[in-house]
Amino acid sequence: MPTPANSPPLQSDEVLNPEDSVPAAAREPFLGLLRDLARAYQAFENYAGVHIRQMGLTAPQFDVLVTLGNTPGMTMNVLAQKTLVTKGTLTGIVDRLEQKGLVRREVPPENRRCFKVVLTEAGEKLFEEIFPAHVAYLKERFQKLDPSEMAQIQACLKKLQAIF
Repeated sequence: MPTPANSPPLQSDEVLNPEDSVPAAAREPFLGLLRDLARAYQAFENYAGVHIRQMGLTAPQFDVLVTLGNTPGMTMNVLAQKTLVTKGTLTGIVDRLEQKGLVRREVPPENRRCFKVVLTEAGEKLFEEIFPAHVAYLKERFQKLDPSEMAQIQACLKKLQAIF
């Protein structure tokens, strides 16, 4: 077995420690947490995404629709802050939802320099169907956690968010 550069050859009774060839940064304890967090998010996105696609929407379109549901509408800035959608892609998402007849842009009389995105009647009807259905779909999985587990996970996630 070759030895790392600048180290003496192994004696017959010595064993090369695999840790010696791993950079210290790769041994940081939080890296496992990051992997688990990313995998949990991917698993959730995959599970939720199946249901959202069955409704004929993309995840960002669904996010915008449910954020607008039961509201009088929002400006693009507020909508971008309240969704998981970046401002750069929000315009395209709203354009596609508008083409589907689910949202419309309205210029508020009190501020003609901006516009609000509002659900149309069809958008409201769709929201009233898909939001409870999606909550029920997710509940199938989340009910596997007891309330104390959910509270503990939520507290840990809030703490993690706060350190960034």
